[in-house]
Amino acid sequence: MEYLEVLMAGLTAIILFVFGLEHFSAEIERITGDRFRGFIARATRIPAIGVLIGALVTAVIQSSSATSVIAVGLVNGGVLSFQNSVGVIFGANVGTTITAQLVAFKLTAFAPVIIILGFALSFVRSRISIFGKSIFYFGFVFFSLNLISATLGPLKDEPVLRDYLVQPQNVLLAVLAGCLFTAIVQSSSVTTGLAIIFTQQGLLSLDNALPLVIGANIGTTVTALIAMVNMDFNAKKTAMSHLLFNVGGVVIALPFLVVFGDMLNDFDIDPAVMLANAHLAFNLVTTLIFLAFIKPFTRMVDRIFGKEKVEFERLAIPTFDDQTAYKRVRADLRRNRNELLAFLRETYSMVTLSIESGYRSIYETATKRVEHVAFLEKEYVAYFSKAVTTVVDEKESRSLLELNTQFDYLFQVYDSIDDIFNTKRVLTTNYVELKGDILLMVREVSNETLALFDDISKSLLKGRRPDVSEHGRELRALLDSIDRDMLRLLAQSDRPDAGAMSNFVSYSRRLQDKLMNLAALIDAEMASSKSSKRH
Repeated sequence: MEYLEVLMAGLTAIILFVFGLEHFSAEIERITGDRFRGFIARATRIPAIGVLIGALVTAVIQSSSATSVIAVGLVNGGVLSFQNSVGVIFGANVGTTITAQLVAFKLTAFAPVIIILGFALSFVRSRISIFGKSIFYFGFVFFSLNLISATLGPLKDEPVLRDYLVQPQNVLLAVLAGCLFTAIVQSSSVTTGLAIIFTQQGLLSLDNALPLVIGANIGTTVTALIAMVNMDFNAKKTAMSHLLFNVGGVVIALPFLVVFGDMLNDFDIDPAVMLANAHLAFNLVTTLIFLAFIKPFTRMVDRIFGKEKVEFERLAIPTFDDQTAYKRVRADLRRNRNELLAFLRETYSMVTLSIESGYRSIYETATKRVEHVAFLEKEYVAYFSKAVTTVVDEKESRSLLELNTQFDYLFQVYDSIDDIFNTKRVLTTNYVELKGDILLMVREVSNETLALFDDISKSLLKGRRPDVSEHGRELRALLDSIDRDMLRLLAQSDRPDAGAMSNFVSYSRRLQDKLMNLAALIDAEMASSKSSKRH
């Protein structure tokens, strides 16, 4: 009965540890959000930098699984290429060793202080209060580790259990056990933390603990493999490269574990510190080996799964340089405005095509395009807040404000396109099939709206003021006509597709208004520019 109580208390402490780790990771992701996603996307063009970023992000959020899922998600959203994601995946394994170091050096003793600090910060009426929960959960993670150590302490007095765990075990079985346990709890930090605590307690020998910790690297890939199920080809390649990397690392380490594993116990060093350092050395050496051969590795992945598929050309992420004069900033923004408008036109075309057809590939491409614009919107908000510093006079300030307003309308255009795409999502979710008359209406509205897009795009390319009056009138008349037809269709009980079309028409009206307003803003800017040149 006594041992049952110890095991129940230990299991409870482990559950608290997993709970704290999950919530700490979620809090860090909430605070940083798209900001560090954008940073990852910009800074991973050099593999070594990608490794550093992967290590740092994982060290902060305390979860290599979360980092790999972020990388897979960025690849799926078209923000990060498969080639650039590999470095981040490599670095994640190095970053996850921080938990082992903190536990081994018994820095977890400060957990109560950290919990109290985080709790107190949550009540402070200041911007720093946003860090309160993350600090609280950081302390909670290590407090629960201390709790695990305390609750399982009595087990070290059990001679049968202790003798079994300190006797040399089959290395392959130990690696498999570490892999399976990590796959179940979906966190290598849990496996590593428990292994170090057991080593500190004298319950686990080094030669048995190290294979468990190394096996955890394979188990942690399960999260990314689960996340990739509904993602695109390149995202799946990223997740699979994570698996291949970790399996490859274990294959490299196994001969050394088999031959030299029993020698680890001969070192006159604190076993927990030795285990943490061996864990760090293993992940660091493995990462350096794979980094040195990153090109052959990615080529191998390409040969196995196929080369990177690009459904569409991604728009460049705006980057700010405070040394750039406003004249250059304005030129870049005007070029980016034209490219964004063209991208929105093609996105709208793909969205309406997904409504008309049942092809999954078109739907998936439309989804990625919509997600890509959502990511860009946040990047441009940050860019304009910095671009203000390049303005030197009232004229430049007015010019930047005009461009900012135009981009604001472009992203309002995106909002309407996303609303229209939601029509397709509703149809798909409710298994509603559009009939021929509705499909014809969608095609007619799409053609007229695309003509409106073209009026604005052509005027920008030719440097002349946009004239959208003709296609604007035709689209409005068409929408009015469809509205009248919809009253008849909505009255029919066997036409569930009519309700979806009614929403489509409403969103199309909003899109038309935003396009007309965007054209008016561009027209005003061009008129002002020509007037200033004459004077």
